[in-house]
Parts: sequence; structure tokens; C-alpha cells
Amino acid sequence: MKGSVIAMDRILGRQAAARIVDGELDDLLIDPPDDRVRPGAIYRAKAGRPMKGQGGMILETPDGPLFLRSAKGIAQGDAVFVQASTYAEREKAAPATQRILFKGRHAMLTPGAPGRNISRAIMNQERRAALQEILDEAELPEGLGIVLRTAADAAEDVDVREEIARLADIAGMVLNEPRSGGPARLLDGPSAPELALRDWPRSRDLDDSPGSFDRFGVDEMIDALRSPHVMLGEGSVAVEPTRALVAVDVNAAGSSSTAAGLKTNLAALRALPRALRLRGLGGQISVDLAPLAKRERRRVEDAAKSAFRACPVDTAFAGWTPLGHMEFLRKRERLPLHEVLA
Repeated sequence: MKGSVIAMDRILGRQAAARIVDGELDDLLIDPPDDRVRPGAIYRAKAGRPMKGQGGMILETPDGPLFLRSAKGIAQGDAVFVQASTYAEREKAAPATQRILFKGRHAMLTPGAPGRNISRAIMNQERRAALQEILDEAELPEGLGIVLRTAADAAEDVDVREEIARLADIAGMVLNEPRSGGPARLLDGPSAPELALRDWPRSRDLDDSPGSFDRFGVDEMIDALRSPHVMLGEGSVAVEPTRALVAVDVNAAGSSSTAAGLKTNLAALRALPRALRLRGLGGQISVDLAPLAKRERRRVEDAAKSAFRACPVDTAFAGWTPLGHMEFLRKRERLPLHEVLA
């Protein structure tokens, strides 16, 4: 099956979205269990105990504790507006930030940063001029800035205007909430289907009717993700999460030559972003490569950076270990699949 399809269904009673490209699962989003804080949710939280030596603070919310890394000027017992930013391990408080954002597909509103800007990725000057007119006409609450995202380039003007108005209404409602009072969730984080429609490339084929996962074979594709192995043309990759990090082992199919190792390593690094994305894995990523000559490290680095640049989850190359392993730091933007399916 050529082309892309977005299917929306339910898994274990929770909403889910799958993107299938040329018959293969390319991306997967599943709502977290009810007892997990959802990234993007906005809270009026109560400042709890400070974390000595870290400069941070634990915050109380109706959905569990949050961790605010920079808590300068906040006293215990204060009410503070924050947004959950990422997931955390089950035993830890989810990270939060005071830099609240209201994000849509075409636009993003930025309280406290009142500029009006257009994504630099939009290069066409005529289109930028048209979008600038939309920005100039937009009516926003005081102190609220706006950034038009890359997706606005191909959008209809009416859709951009409608989304800005909708986001402005939501922002006004949230920001006008009383600054004092007990902990409260002021805005839910986006669901899996909402995230898919907001962030994924648009597809002409969208199936959100019951049973869509079965029709496109998504359930079988998800079952295959329970295995750590990703087969390459020659060789394979094993992706295995541990408590401390995600271990990635590249296997060159029994060959010990550096030429075969280089070929396998390049293929493995091209496949790695998708393998991590589908399994919802983030944090510290340690890659044990197949045999590789030191003179080829720059080529492998460039291949890895190029592959991760195209991935929607932020990932940074952290360097090489003394043993020759590659290390990456990846945002915990998703809940690990093995936890969602547990």
C-alpha cells in the first residue's frame, strides 16, 4: 500500500492514533493511563517543599506531583501557574515549566512574550507577506505573543485565522483564572488524536471509524514492537530500555570487517529514530555500534544527526564514550510503549 494513512482507534480503552506510510507503521500515539500527568496540561499548582541543592521545587496538583526545576522567588504554599512539559519515570514527579504555551497546528500563543513572528522555515516572501497580514489583524489578549508555525505555509488563510481565534479564547479563559486558590487542572493536555492532527503531516486518507486499526493491520504492527529487534537489510538492531537508559546494540550479522560494520551502522542509525519513536523511548540513549574505524566517526555522527533531525522528538548527540559508544539525549515526550500496554 503506497502513500500515507492516519488511523484512529482505541487500545485498552484509550484513544490512539497511528500513521502508516507505504504499508509500514511510521508513528504511534496512545493516551497514557489516567494516573499519569499528560504533557501540555496546565495547572494552578501549590508550591510544596523545595529540593535542597537543586534549586527546584515539588508542586502539588490534582493529578499528582510536578517538579519545577527553577523555583526562584516561589515560597512554599504559593499558587503558581505551570504546564506539564514531559513524562517522567513512574516513581518521579513529571517536569513542569512556568513558560506556558498554547499550541495549535498553524499557530502557537506565547504568554509573556508579546511578539508576532513567522517560522523561519517559511521562505516564500509572498506567503510571508500574506501571513504577516493575518498576524497584524489578529486580536490577542494583552501580553500574549504569537508564532505562526511551519504548517501555516500550506494552510488556508481562513483556517489560520480560525485557529488563532480559538487559541486566543482558550488562553484568555485559562489566564483569567484566579491566581489564588487550591490546586486545579485548568486545561487538559492534548489527546493522542489531537496530537496527531496537530503535529503529523496531513494525509488525504484519514480513518477514525471503529475498527480502523484492524483494517490496516495496526494491531499486528504494535505486537511486533514488543520485540526489541529491528531487522536491517544486513544485520539488525536491538533496542532495550533499562531503568537508567535505553541500550541499543548494532549487530553486523556476524561480519567483523570495518567496511561491513560501517554499512550496518549507517543503516542502523537511519532506522533508530523510528524504532525509538514507535516504542515511546527517551532519556539517555547509548548505542553500541558494530566494528567501526575511528576515522569513520564523523561520517557516522553526520548520518545520526541527519536522521534525528527529521524526527519530531527532540534528540541531541551527546558524544562518544571511552568505549566507543554513541550517546544521545532524547526528550521524554511520550510514555514508553511497554508501560502503556502493561
